[in-house]
Amino acid sequence: MRTTSNPVFRNLPRQEGGGYASFGSGVTTAGQFGNQYGQQPYGQYPQPYQQAPATRAMTIDDVVTKTAVTLGVLALSAIISYGLTNANTSLAPLFVIVGGLVGLVLVLIATFANKMDNPVLVLSYAVAEGLFLGALSFMFTDIEFGGVGGSALIGQAVLGTFGVFAGMLVVYKTGAIRVTPRFTRIIVGAMIGILVLVLGNLIAGFFISGGLGLRDGGPLAIVFSLVCIAIAAFSFLLDFDAADQLIRAQAPERAAWGVALGLTVTLVWLYVEILRLLSYFQND
Repeated sequence: MRTTSNPVFRNLPRQEGGGYASFGSGVTTAGQFGNQYGQQPYGQYPQPYQQAPATRAMTIDDVVTKTAVTLGVLALSAIISYGLTNANTSLAPLFVIVGGLVGLVLVLIATFANKMDNPVLVLSYAVAEGLFLGALSFMFTDIEFGGVGGSALIGQAVLGTFGVFAGMLVVYKTGAIRVTPRFTRIIVGAMIGILVLVLGNLIAGFFISGGLGLRDGGPLAIVFSLVCIAIAAFSFLLDFDAADQLIRAQAPERAAWGVALGLTVTLVWLYVEILRLLSYFQND
């Protein structure tokens, strides 16, 4: 198997078969990626691939390349969305609603239809989320929508997002936090709890001004955003472990698209939470 050209992963140890030991010393497969590929014994492909034409096994380079492509498409879409909403502010709510809903539907299709390795779905998600993020970022920074004014907030959120990503990659590589089945259950349970609270806050908002106070910029909202950021950060460990297990299992090369999708979903969530938290302090 070829060596990685990415300097971040160049010094990783190899396995006896010549493959990469990948991101670190993963213990368990994360979420839906493991269900699609990682539950097979190492060195064996899932049944759909046993009769398929011979294909190259996935490497770290595949993960890096496909994640970079996905993020590049998302960034381009976000820039276009921001420019269009800046020229016509009435487009902002439309892009946020349509982009967010389409992105959610595509993730659900990819997950429940076992099509997470489909590049068309992954890149379509990137386009939809780019429209969502570009418009949402504009609304957070435009005074007309109650924003703080100026675009510096966006740059700070982007730097914060990739800073957390880099930090969690170091944590995973050094083994400071092990991804065990118990750890996975805790993080998944926390994400479900956050989803329930967000939905509860949304429903309460129809009857009470500010809902449960989770998004009104007050002290409780700040604490809730910090918790969301922490859970999103720990979710990266599950994504890294998923890539680790897939590479060790010698999953097909196109499985890297599923890893790219998982990383992008987490990055989008983290960016939105950091952007929201920064806006609270700016409003103060």
